Amino acid sequence: MSRIYRDEDYRPRPNRRGSRPRTKNRPNHDAAIEGLVTAVDRGRYRVVVAEGRGTDVSASNAATSRVTAVRASHLRKDAVVPGDIVKLVGDTSGSKGSLARLVEITKRRTLLRRSADDTDPTERVIVANVDVMGIVTATEDPEPSFGLIDRALTAAFDAGITPLLIVTKTDLKPADEIIRRFSATGIEIISSGLSPDGRLTDATVFDRLHGQISVLIGHSGVGKSTLMNALVPRADRATGHVNDVTGRGRHTSSSATCLPLDGGGWLVDTPGVRSFGLAHVDRDTLISAFPELVDATAECPRGCTHQADAPGCRLDAWVSDGKAGPGGVSRLESLRRLLPTTG
Repeated sequence: MSRIYRDEDYRPRPNRRGSRPRTKNRPNHDAAIEGLVTAVDRGRYRVVVAEGRGTDVSASNAATSRVTAVRASHLRKDAVVPGDIVKLVGDTSGSKGSLARLVEITKRRTLLRRSADDTDPTERVIVANVDVMGIVTATEDPEPSFGLIDRALTAAFDAGITPLLIVTKTDLKPADEIIRRFSATGIEIISSGLSPDGRLTDATVFDRLHGQISVLIGHSGVGKSTLMNALVPRADRATGHVNDVTGRGRHTSSSATCLPLDGGGWLVDTPGVRSFGLAHVDRDTLISAFPELVDATAECPRGCTHQADAPGCRLDAWVSDGKAGPGGVSRLESLRRLLPTTG
């Protein structure tokens, strides 16, 4: 027997999208305060909030609070890294147990990136808003990795960051070889000025980094953390030793951390890197990171690959004539190794 349905028997299905219509209007965050991200740890962001509205937190250390924050949902796909200037709402008191909400990443002046290797298109964002990249290399124990230095210089040029070559362990061996190789590049080279017990013997490095956001990059074991401790005595970054068998250092810094310099400025210490992929860098940017060779490439035929067998390439003659400085031969070899890695 068929059932007779009446109007009162009708039961509409619930709307899976909810009963309220969605709105495109977003919350107004005009009251958000600005801060500098100093560290990232498992979805939590340590942010330093400057004293007073309008204060440039990136240049000033006059912080009233250190706030822990989480990202707002609309930023979940955006990388937030040390050096980012962000806007916060919610509980920004910095008191124990408080949690603010990070609602905006302000426009970045610079963005330092790398890929895992030269074939990996995925970019790893390291740090934002950096003015100076201190590329730290030892003269010995471990020996200089010129390949890494050239790659780091390329990443700095790509990001619009001023590179600075900081040489450590000059008490073990003079920096003559490093100076010779990079003398014609115009890149500033300075000694770390550290005593054997890890104290600053002069203020050259400190003066060069003061008042800016800077990052230290280098292989494990070259003395980055020792230099960090000398520049920021309260940093207390762990230091390690070089393996006698492999000649490589042990990773003593496990995460990037942004620490204040006395009198102004911030210094980012990064974990020691063993590779610096350049898959994100284009060909022209790579060549610009070899300034002593740029003028020669302008004389090459159109579409020149700049390899040794390229017809009409002017690079070999340029180097042979001494126009690329005493380190021209090794720098040209490095450029030719890196060129196939770029788009």
